[in-house]
Amino acid sequence: MTRPYIGRLAPSPTGLLHLGHAATFWAAHQRAKADNGTLLLRIEDLDTQRSKSHFAEAILEDLQWLGITWQPPALHQSQRLPLYREALDQLLISGHIYPCHCSRKDLAGMMHAPHEDTDDEPVYPGICRPALDVPQNKIPFQPNINYRFRVPDSEIITFEDKNLGLQSYKAGTDFGDFLVWRKDGLPSYQLACVVDDAATQITEVVRGRDLLKSTARQLLLQLALNISTPDYFHTHLLTDERGIRLAKRHDALAIRTLRQQGLMPAEVLQMADLHMTTVTSDS
Repeated sequence: MTRPYIGRLAPSPTGLLHLGHAATFWAAHQRAKADNGTLLLRIEDLDTQRSKSHFAEAILEDLQWLGITWQPPALHQSQRLPLYREALDQLLISGHIYPCHCSRKDLAGMMHAPHEDTDDEPVYPGICRPALDVPQNKIPFQPNINYRFRVPDSEIITFEDKNLGLQSYKAGTDFGDFLVWRKDGLPSYQLACVVDDAATQITEVVRGRDLLKSTARQLLLQLALNISTPDYFHTHLLTDERGIRLAKRHDALAIRTLRQQGLMPAEVLQMADLHMTTVTSDS
């Protein structure tokens, strides 16, 4: 029996939404509508330094202005820390994670630089990685320490993307041991995303193709946590006139700025379509 469609919007309140967000969120809205499904809203506000309430308010206003609707209430990740800690404890008991004492300074110059067109986490060089014969599940949780998920080296992670087709990544080469818990007591994006998608029974994740490797990581987390895997639909990226991926630094292309210039929602969505790149694989 096919499960009812449940999708989600997952903006971060660290800046204003731009054309890239408009394109991706509109795609999520349209796919949920086509399946007579439900669309949820999740505010990913775990970045306590950059997340601002006025950005969260602007997100809600801009989405509504575009005609994107969702089923209330909105979920805030900052209010769900016990759920993430429960998942962390499960990973600790199963021996999938290990403590990492490296600081950002320690790692500087030791990691491969991420691709310029992605927000990808650099490959961890394995400084704190324990030997395979060291049982991690015997070591109690240590506060004020980063925790990393140990990837199965050389294992090929594949998934069929609903938009981009078959995707394949090699663990340990395309991505390394990744953070799941930060020493400030907060989960990483990867862990929080997996836990929330499972808890809200998401059946399809619609997001940008810059997160393809994150999907490969999240598949490993889902397997380790014994939770279901949703379908994935990664949208093409939007670029500016120089071919650079749109980001929150592009204030001139912020939805709020375009609204103030007098554009209508249909015109903004048309602009987003014109900025769409046809690149379909990582470079």
